[in-house]
Amino acid sequence: MDNTFKALVINESTTGFTKEIKEKNLSELTKNDLLIKVSYSSINFKDALSASGNKGVTRKFPHIPGIDAVGTVAESNSKKFPIGSKVLVTGFDLGMNTWGGFGEYISIPEKWAVHLPAGLTEKEAMSYGTAGLTAGLSVCQILQSSTVNSENGKIVVSGATGGVGSIAVSILAKIGFDVLAVSGKKENEYLINSLGAKEVINRNDFIEMYDSKPLAKPTFVAGIDTVGGAILSGMLKSTQYGGIVTCCGMTGSTEVNTSIFPFILRGVHLAGIDSVEASLSVRNLIWGKLSNEWKLSNLEDIITEIGLEELPDKLDEILTGKAKGRYVLKH
Repeated sequence: MDNTFKALVINESTTGFTKEIKEKNLSELTKNDLLIKVSYSSINFKDALSASGNKGVTRKFPHIPGIDAVGTVAESNSKKFPIGSKVLVTGFDLGMNTWGGFGEYISIPEKWAVHLPAGLTEKEAMSYGTAGLTAGLSVCQILQSSTVNSENGKIVVSGATGGVGSIAVSILAKIGFDVLAVSGKKENEYLINSLGAKEVINRNDFIEMYDSKPLAKPTFVAGIDTVGGAILSGMLKSTQYGGIVTCCGMTGSTEVNTSIFPFILRGVHLAGIDSVEASLSVRNLIWGKLSNEWKLSNLEDIITEIGLEELPDKLDEILTGKAKGRYVLKH
C-alpha cells in the first residue's frame, strides 16, 4: 500500500485561507480503529464553511474537509469491520476537526461507520450522503405524525434545488405526496420534471405571502425547511392543525420570527433534525429505507460527479448558493 495520498488541504495564513491539492502521508492521519480507502465523497454546506476557514466548524488548520465518505477498509482493529469491508461514514467529527473525505484515506473510530447497504453502490451512497440522511430523517419525522398523509394536503419543501431539499422533494414525490417546492433559483422544469414537485414558488414570493401575518390560511399538512429565517416562519404560520414542520438548515438565517399562535391554536409541531450525532440504529433505519422503498430512480438527475481538481470551485458555488443538486467527488 502506498503511504501517500492526495487530498484537498485548507491552510491558514496571515492573509486568509487557501485551498490546495496536496500529497499527504498516511502517518499524518490520527491512528484509529479503521483506515479507509475512500472511493467517493460529496459536498455539503458544512464542507464549504470548513473550506472557507469558518472556526465554528473547524478549529485547527491545515485541514482536510469532507463530512461524507464511502470506501473500503484498508486496515482494521475492529471485528465488526474486517479488512475489505465496504463502509459508509457521515457526520460525527469527520471533516470537521478530523481529516475527512476530501482525502483518499480517512482514519476513524469504528463507531462512526456503518456497513454499506446491499441495495446501494458506493456512488449511490454518496449521491445521498449527509444530505440524503438528513432528508430521510426529516421525512421519517413527518411520517410519524398521525395527521400527515398524502390525502390530507401538500407538503412544502424549502431550498428545493439544494442537497437536502432536492432529495426530500424526490422522496416525498416517490411515496405519493404532492410537494410545493420553494426555491430562489429559476429551475421550475428541473424541480417538476426531474424531482417530481407538483408546484414551484419563488422564495421571495413565499416570504412576502406570509411575512406580515401572525397566522395564515392552513395550506400545508407538513413542511421541510432547510434554510431557516422567514421561510421557516412562513411554513409554521401556514401549516394545518396538528401538522409538523422540520428544520435542518440555516443557509438563509439562524433566526426565526413567529408568534406562538401556530403552536397554541393549531397544535403545530416544530421538529429539529440533526444527522451529525444520530444513533447508529437510526442511521441504519434511514439507510435501509434509502436503499429500498425510498430508493430514488432519479439520482443521476440530482448529482454531478466531479474530480479533486474541480472541488475548490464547487465549494465556492455551494457557499454562495449557486449549486444545484448534489456534487459527488470521485477519488
